[in-house]
Amino acid sequence: MDMNEIKEIFFQECEEQLAELESGLLKLNDGDRDPETVNAVFRAVHSIKGGAGAFGLEDLVAFAHVFETTLDCVRSNRLEPSQDVLKVMLKSADVLADLTNAARDGGFVDESRSRALVKELEALANGETPAPSVDAPKVVAKAPEPVQAAPPTDDSGFQPVPFSFDSFGDEEAEGEGEQVFDITFRPRRELFSKGNEAALLLRDLSRIGEMSINCDIDGLPALDAMDPEDSYFGWSISLKTKKAEEDVRSVFEFAEWDCELTVKAAEAAAPAADLPMVPVPFDLSALDEVSGPAASADVSAAQTESDASKMAAAAARVEKKETAAAAAAAAQTATTAAAAAGQTIRVDLDRVDRLINLVGELVINQAMLSQSVIENDNNGTSSINMGLEELQQLTREIQDSVMAIRAQPVKPVFQRMSRIVREVADMVGKSIRLVTEGENTEVDKTVIDKIAEPLTHMIRNAVDHGIETPEKREAAGKDPEGTIKLTAKHRSGRILIELVDDGAGINRERVKQKAIDNELIAPDANLSDEEIDNLIFAPGFSTADTISDISGRGVGMDVVKRSIQALGGRISISSRPGHGSTFTMSLPLTLAVLDGMVVTVAGQTLVVPLTAIVETLQPEATAIHSFGANQRLISIRDSFCPLVDVGRILNFRSVQANPVEGVALLVESEGGGQRALMVDAIQGQRQVVIKSLEANYTHVPGIAAATILGDGRVALILDVDAVVSASRGQSLKPEMSLAATG
Repeated sequence: MDMNEIKEIFFQECEEQLAELESGLLKLNDGDRDPETVNAVFRAVHSIKGGAGAFGLEDLVAFAHVFETTLDCVRSNRLEPSQDVLKVMLKSADVLADLTNAARDGGFVDESRSRALVKELEALANGETPAPSVDAPKVVAKAPEPVQAAPPTDDSGFQPVPFSFDSFGDEEAEGEGEQVFDITFRPRRELFSKGNEAALLLRDLSRIGEMSINCDIDGLPALDAMDPEDSYFGWSISLKTKKAEEDVRSVFEFAEWDCELTVKAAEAAAPAADLPMVPVPFDLSALDEVSGPAASADVSAAQTESDASKMAAAAARVEKKETAAAAAAAAQTATTAAAAAGQTIRVDLDRVDRLINLVGELVINQAMLSQSVIENDNNGTSSINMGLEELQQLTREIQDSVMAIRAQPVKPVFQRMSRIVREVADMVGKSIRLVTEGENTEVDKTVIDKIAEPLTHMIRNAVDHGIETPEKREAAGKDPEGTIKLTAKHRSGRILIELVDDGAGINRERVKQKAIDNELIAPDANLSDEEIDNLIFAPGFSTADTISDISGRGVGMDVVKRSIQALGGRISISSRPGHGSTFTMSLPLTLAVLDGMVVTVAGQTLVVPLTAIVETLQPEATAIHSFGANQRLISIRDSFCPLVDVGRILNFRSVQANPVEGVALLVESEGGGQRALMVDAIQGQRQVVIKSLEANYTHVPGIAAATILGDGRVALILDVDAVVSASRGQSLKPEMSLAATG
C-alpha cells in the first residue's frame, strides 16, 4: 500500500470523525452533559490533528490544535459549554470540515473566518470573553480560574512553565481484572513538529489507570547546548489498569511512529523491588493550566523545570509500590475486547457496483431459464423445475445480501443539513433549531448521494421563508426559536423523508395571485388547497419580492421535484397557515431492482411496482358506475373509487376499454388517494432489474423506467403517480400547466 492509499484512508476516517464531532456537539447543544459525549468530541478532533500531522497538513493541524485545546477546557470542567460557546464550536467544526476537504481535494477556505474563530477559541481557552467574529455572535465564557503566576525569566531568556509534581495516585486501587503494564516512552523530535505533546499523552495515559512514572533526564545537555526543537526526555511508567493492552497503545495511536515505545504486561510474580525504576508521584492535572494556546510550543519547555534536584526531592517523598497483575486476567481482558470489537473492511464502491450489475444479470438470466423450462415442461414436476425454484430462492438471497452492502443510513446527509440551517439562519438573523429522527434508516447509497441537493433546496427555503423572524413569532405567541424537523422512516418498501417546519405556512392567496400574474393558471381557476400548494413546484415560480442569495419560497422547488421524480420518487405538500408546512418525499429504497406485477395493456407489457398495489379484483358489471361525461367509478366494499384506463391515459388506445373484460389494480399514491387502474390481464409477479430510460433513451411521460423480462422482451415500468395525476386532469407532460384545471 503506497502513501496515497494510506492518505485516502485517513481522509475517509476524517469523514467519520467529523460526523462524530458534529453529532456530539449537537447533543451538547441540546443539553447533554454526559462526560463520554465530551470525550468523544475531543477524541474526534484529536484524531484528525494527529493524522494530519503525520501527513504534514500544517493548516489543519494548527486549527485542530486550538480547537482541541478549547475542547479540553470543557472536558476538564474549566469552561461551561453554554449555548454561545457551542455556537463557536459548531462553526469551528464547519471550518475544520472545510480545511479537511481543502487538504483532500483542494479548494478555497475563508482564511479570515478561520482566523477569527481561532481568536475566539483561544479567548475561550484562556477564560476570556472574545470579541465576536464577523459572522458569529458575542461569546460569553465562564469566569477564569486563578492561574499561578509564571516564574521570572533568567538572563538567557529562559522562562520555566509551572508544572505540578504533587502526589498522584497515593491510594492503592483494588479491583478484579486489573493488570500492570511496564511502559517506556521516549519521544523523537518529529513528535513535537507534528502537533503532539508528550505531557498531554502522559496525562491521557493517567486517566485509564493508576500510574507511577520515572522521568529519564540522563540525555539532557547543558543549557547552552540545547536544541529547542529536539527531544531529550524519556519516561518509564508502571500503569495499573483494567484496560487491555490495545487500549493502552491507543493513547499513543498517532505518535507511535515518532517515538520509542514499548508496552508489556508486568510479570505477575515479580516483586516491586525488581522493577528497574523508582516510582515518582506525577500530578498531570496541572497540565490543564498550561494546555492553552500558549502551550502549543514544544513541551520541553514544561519539562525543563524538572531538573535533577527537583526529581530527587520528589522521589524521596514517595513509597515504592508493589505490582499485582495476573497473566490470565490480562489474556481474558484482551480476548473480551477483541470479541467485542466488530470487524469491518473498506471496499471500493466501483467493485460493489460491478457486483450489483452482475447480480442483476443473474436475476435476468435466471428468469429467462425459468421461462424456457416452463414453456417446455407442461406438467411442471420435473427435477429441473424443482432445481430452478431453489435457484430462484438462492438468487433472491444473493441479491438481498448484495443490496444490503450498499445500504447506508441517511445520517450523513441529515448531519450536513445542520450546517446549512446554522449558516442560513445566521444570514437572515433567525434562531432555528433542527431536530432529526430516524437517522439510522438505511437506504441504497445511490439514493443517498442524490437526495442531498433537493433536500438542501428545501431546507434553505424553510429557513428563509418558512420560519418567521423572532419578532413575528413572539407577536404570534410562538417560541422565538423556530423548529425544523427532519425525519426518515421505512413504509411499504419505500423510504419517506419528511421536512416539517413550525413557521407561517403557505400563503395560498398570495401563491394563487402570483400564479395568475405569471399566467400559470386562469383567473377564474377553481383550485383545491393541495393544488394551490403544488403551484410552488412550477418552473420559475416564486413569491419573493426581491432576488437574494437564499431565494424565495419557490425558487429551486421545480428542481427539487424533477430531482425526486428522476429517482422514481414523489413529493407532496401539506400546509396549515400560521402553523407550518410539511414536505413529504417518498423514494425507492434502491434504484437497482423492484418487485412488480407484470400486466398487459392494449397488447403492451407493463410492470406495476408491487409496493403501490393494495389489491387486485375482477370488476363486475353491477359495480361499474358512470360519472360525468367520460368518468367511471367502481364500487368496492360500499365505497366508490375512480376507475382509470391505463391504456387510454398512455394513448395505447383511442377509446376506453370495457372494465368487465379486464382486471382492476387498486393502487394508492402519495397525495392522490386510491385509484383502480384497469389493465387487460395479469401475467404474474416478478422481481425485475431496473434500467433507466433517460440514460438509455429519453424521458417518457407516465413511465418510470424499463426492464428486461425472462423471455428477453423489454417491458416498461409504470409511473403510478403520474398516471393517477393524469386521471385527475393533469397533463403527463413534464412541464405541465395547471390552467386546464379551471
